[in-house]
Amino acid sequence: MNLTPERNIRLRIAYDGTDFSGWQRQENGRTVQGTIEAALERLHRRQVNLTGSGRTDAGVHAAGQIANFYTGIQSIQAERFVPALNGFLPPDVRVLEAAAVRQDFHSRFDAAMRTYRYHFICGRSALPHESRYALRLWRRPRIAVLNAYSRLLLGERDCSVFASPQDPSESRNRYIFRASFFIQGDTLVFEISANAFLRKMVRSIAGTLLYYEERGIPEGEFKAILDSGDRKLAGPTLGPAGLFLWKIDCRE
Repeated sequence: MNLTPERNIRLRIAYDGTDFSGWQRQENGRTVQGTIEAALERLHRRQVNLTGSGRTDAGVHAAGQIANFYTGIQSIQAERFVPALNGFLPPDVRVLEAAAVRQDFHSRFDAAMRTYRYHFICGRSALPHESRYALRLWRRPRIAVLNAYSRLLLGERDCSVFASPQDPSESRNRYIFRASFFIQGDTLVFEISANAFLRKMVRSIAGTLLYYEERGIPEGEFKAILDSGDRKLAGPTLGPAGLFLWKIDCRE
């Protein structure tokens, strides 16, 4: 009888979400979770469940998704799961890091802060290779105005104004740690960090900020929209191209 306990392995994962139906496994549709679980099954020769820190929508990318699984394989050092899994994975999914963690570590419940980044190309045509990874804006928005709006998001708030009708969450309160726009090279980046996000919440926030910035409403009026909880007052929900799950900060 093998009494050696299974190890809990944490992965950091990057993927190009363009050709996936999102993170979460589905009966029909190619998903990131399902693709990695298929690689784990080939390695273990049995079904292995993978737990992610959060779902990403179809077309959304990741530079730092966190997930964990339990393994009874003792012959592979934890860090060697990187090449072992990448050998079975397609090019649009890569395991970046692997480490053994405490037995009760849970990627979802131990995720203390999630950070997303949205990339925008402003005032010019996108090059062919950029179209998957940035949204195109035909104008150059005023960053100072966008950041003034963004500061109003900070702290704990009811995020109903940004909630998708399909979101099943019982509570729509979320704590937003930071939110800001900045220039990186010739790309405009929106970065936002929170304890958790509602379905399509980042896409709705970014669309709302840009929508009202273009219309030039004062900060007080924008705050009233945020506090209203009225989904009808939100701006457009932006497309997934250009949105990355950038980083997960976990409790160790």
